[in-house]
Amino acid sequence: MLQTVTVVGVGLIGGSFALALREAGFTGRILGVSSPRTLETALRLGVINEGIGLEEGIRRADLVYLAQPISQILEVIPQIGPWLGPDAVVTDAGSTKVEIVRAAEAHLPPGAFLGGHPMAGKESRGVESAEAGLFRNRSYILTPTSGNPRGHLSSFRDFLARFECLVFELTAEQHDSIIAYYSHVPQLASTALAVTVSGVNGTKKAAGPGLIDMTRLAMSSYTVWKDILVTNRAHIGPALDDYISVLQQLRASLGTPEMERFFATGESLARGLRTDFDFIDKT
Repeated sequence: MLQTVTVVGVGLIGGSFALALREAGFTGRILGVSSPRTLETALRLGVINEGIGLEEGIRRADLVYLAQPISQILEVIPQIGPWLGPDAVVTDAGSTKVEIVRAAEAHLPPGAFLGGHPMAGKESRGVESAEAGLFRNRSYILTPTSGNPRGHLSSFRDFLARFECLVFELTAEQHDSIIAYYSHVPQLASTALAVTVSGVNGTKKAAGPGLIDMTRLAMSSYTVWKDILVTNRAHIGPALDDYISVLQQLRASLGTPEMERFFATGESLARGLRTDFDFIDKT
């Protein structure tokens, strides 16, 4: 049974995880490892019970939740193995998984780590934006490692079920390959569209809701995306090539009957997403 959870990186995702735990019935202590300013805010908002240093936070934890940027997760994992208790477990919320899983398998006890990626977020950052329902009706991908899982990982899975998110498993390689298409290319496509339109000499008053919708992701911070683009470039590059190829085919098909096929394929995917996921606007 989980008694103490340490959240390392008490921002939007880490803070939301802490709040979701409370809403799901967790009655133990939630410790936070983050900057002094963030910890002060998290304490004031009731997100955590106590701000603490990294080593003490790991030593006291039954569950460690790594919610920092990917580069920081990769720096922390080699440090924390000696500090983990005999039954303590570690999970993360990194947006790419191959490098993180490799680091965990190299530096943490067998069965102590379960990679994770909640497919949830906002354009706004920081613990002030955290909310208990952030994961509700969102996918939460787990990437198991080798070794018999420690018992506390079962408790972690039980809490995820109470978050009312769609939990499923992929290998780390499968995750990074698929998410390049489902998350990383959409971000870059939105950014590219915003950059393209920014060079147009005209009034923004002429913009319609389509442009506003399509550039929503362009408001995301490069600080958040830098590590994602670096650690998953092996999959993002080919995915971008596929996207560029389709754009070139669209360019060549302007004014031809072939364009109808592209519209039909795109409509089918878009409607399927809105059927499968309750959180997407159905319009």
